[in-house]
Amino acid sequence: MLPQLCFFVSIVFAFIAWGIVVTRYVWPKLRVMPPVEALRRILIFHSFRFVGLAFLVHGVVSPELPSGFADPAAYGDIAAATLALLSLATLPSRTGLAITWIFNVWGSFDLLSAFYYGAEAGLVPGQLGATFFIPTLLVPLMLITHGLAFRILLRRQTRAAQPPASSSRERLQNPVTVRTAGAP
Repeated sequence: MLPQLCFFVSIVFAFIAWGIVVTRYVWPKLRVMPPVEALRRILIFHSFRFVGLAFLVHGVVSPELPSGFADPAAYGDIAAATLALLSLATLPSRTGLAITWIFNVWGSFDLLSAFYYGAEAGLVPGQLGATFFIPTLLVPLMLITHGLAFRILLRRQTRAAQPPASSSRERLQNPVTVRTAGAP
């Protein structure tokens, strides 16, 4: 019971700590960047998800690590890393944005389903071996950055749907007469 509790507490504290770091230092910089540049920062981070392949390496993980957890976690991570790299290579095109959406949905699903597969397979934290720090340190940050990517993608769509604001030069060339109540 104590190892499971330590595992859970580690994940909760990582969410809190990374939440503070992202709120204070990362998001203030990303939100003022052009959306494609902000997405690139997130995609570069996620291109390192190949590290999830370590779940398949005995000696790094216990031979008793359930394959019902290890296989989907490892292959899901390599798929997410591949999608992140494809997104990076094709941004800012429409195709790149579409791949970024696919990456973000897939990557979020992959991380959340790994928690499910771990519980379903009866994962014991000690079976993770050296990869213990992936779900307790990296996964919370990955989930938070997926949230940021969704926010950036949705903000970009909102901006694209709005008509472009007229420039101050256009307003000077085409002045609008504002009538007040009672004026002829």
